[in-house]
Amino acid sequence: MRKLIVANWKMNKTIGEARQFCHELLPRIEGYNGVDIAICPPFTCLESVSNLLSNSKVALGAQNLFWKEKGDYTGEISPTMLVDVGCKYVIVGHSERRHILGETDLIVNRKLKAALEAGLIPILCVGETLQERENNRAKEVIKDQLMASLEDVNLNAPNIVIAYEPVWAIGTGVNASSEDAQEMCLYIRNKLNELYGEELASNIPILYGGSVKENNLADFLNEKDVDGALVGGASLDAQSFAELIRIGADGK
Repeated sequence: MRKLIVANWKMNKTIGEARQFCHELLPRIEGYNGVDIAICPPFTCLESVSNLLSNSKVALGAQNLFWKEKGDYTGEISPTMLVDVGCKYVIVGHSERRHILGETDLIVNRKLKAALEAGLIPILCVGETLQERENNRAKEVIKDQLMASLEDVNLNAPNIVIAYEPVWAIGTGVNASSEDAQEMCLYIRNKLNELYGEELASNIPILYGGSVKENNLADFLNEKDVDGALVGGASLDAQSFAELIRIGADGK
């Protein structure tokens, strides 16, 4: 399976900064093949970034969506709008939305279904807090999030991505070991096997996210069940993100 490296810019970059990033990034990665790449800017930058990426190997993603097509939902954005601007991917269930904005597994499930129905590839984020890990509940939490988020989701193709992001490692500078990541990604893979069968589950990319940097990405990608990375802070600098893409392509 090709590695997938996804940039999640979160609430960063103006339109001008996003354009500058793309102008700096694209020439740096021209020779990097064998790796899939996506950038998820804030909504205000989607159209500008889409135009700059249109003839490149980099796909466009969004950081969120609503589950309705249109209507009286102030401040929301629909799956159709994301498709219209050129998005291929959309992040759902990120821990910052779960813990800061109160998104529940039911909401995540609705968003995931809406994304699939629109032809988007959802990147479903799951992960435990530090307290849950210390209480030996990490796998229980991951199982509950997976089962609830994927309830009544019938997949006929591996058109979904799972991102394992331990909450305690996001933006903290503390990251799980590659062995920890492999253990949890394998657990996720086994749960997907139970839901969708081995053939389909083996082709669903499982990413690791949480303080991913140039000095640790190769270790994660060398694990059997880690198929890529969802990158936060290290994706904001074009040179750093280009190096992560190189590592994804070369494996070292």
